Amino acid sequence: MNPRKIRVLIVDDSAVVRKLASTALAADPEIEVVGTAADPYAARDLLRELSPDVLTLDLEMPRMDGLTFLRLLMERRPLPVVVMSSLSQRGSEYALEALRLGAVDVLGKPGGSYSFGDIGPVLCAKVKTAAHARPRPASAALAAAAIARASAPPFAPPVRETVSARRFDPRALFLLGASTGGTEALRDVLTALPADLPPIAIVQHIPATFSKAFADRLNTLCAFEVREAVDGDVLRPGLALVAPGNFHLLVAWTGAHYRARVITGPPVWHQRPAVDLLFKSAADCGAAPHSVAGILTGMGRDGAEGLLKLREKGASTFAQDEASCVVYGMPKAAWECGAAQTQLSLPRVAAHLVARAETLARPTPPAVPT
Repeated sequence: MNPRKIRVLIVDDSAVVRKLASTALAADPEIEVVGTAADPYAARDLLRELSPDVLTLDLEMPRMDGLTFLRLLMERRPLPVVVMSSLSQRGSEYALEALRLGAVDVLGKPGGSYSFGDIGPVLCAKVKTAAHARPRPASAALAAAAIARASAPPFAPPVRETVSARRFDPRALFLLGASTGGTEALRDVLTALPADLPPIAIVQHIPATFSKAFADRLNTLCAFEVREAVDGDVLRPGLALVAPGNFHLLVAWTGAHYRARVITGPPVWHQRPAVDLLFKSAADCGAAPHSVAGILTGMGRDGAEGLLKLREKGASTFAQDEASCVVYGMPKAAWECGAAQTQLSLPRVAAHLVARAETLARPTPPAVPT
């Protein structure tokens, strides 16, 4: 008996994109395209009739925009959604808001039909991942705010005072990795953290065109600076660096501080950036005894090997628990191989990092008698 195929509904106002996406998905034996719709109103009727497992969604459409449709969908009939968004800055902002509203993943839409074939396998992979995901719709208040933000001018980064590095051992370092569902998981964690923490290095599996917008948005929300990593950046307290999409992020110890290495190279576990490479670079440069490292929600096994290497060399390690994950893949792999010392629900991660930071603090020198 053949396993049931993943039933997909494609929603896009472009007939060309609907045709190309249908062809790409239909080429996979595990996927069945059950219908296409040119706008949300047509999609609404087809949802009732076809009961798809996954929906692919364009965000800029006539009659009703994709964000409004996504909000209504998540309120009334939560369904795994893969967003196909333009590669523009505006498209990136829309895509990030779609993730906040409950979309499982995003994919950059090529500018023309010639380049669509390049993303066909990626689209198939994202649809398969979405089929196993647990969508987490935003609250009504957050959903309304998300739609408003998508139409608002870009936020200006907050003005922050420089965070003193005296409190922490100079080798202290936080390391985080995530994939599907990770943009929102990281937002939840990072926005709950104080500014006075060791430097943070982050790998989130995200398309290249969206990684800068993701880092910029976090920078407007967090108590510390967040930005996309540039090769040679110094990691310092009060700074979180996000791996650029399509580049690996590594760390290296210079004798006084860590520096970021942003490199090309083959994908690892089909990913670039790869969590494993970040974690292994930290273990190789002696960071492990001074590090806290964790894996959040995501499909696959990326990060488990690197996290195990860090733990074996003395790092404090954790993985997100199944109940709070959108996809319990990467954290499960880390837990089952013994890489994670503990499992944490997402709401507990920030408090865990703050508590572990205390163990990385240098003793306060005694007061000098006057």
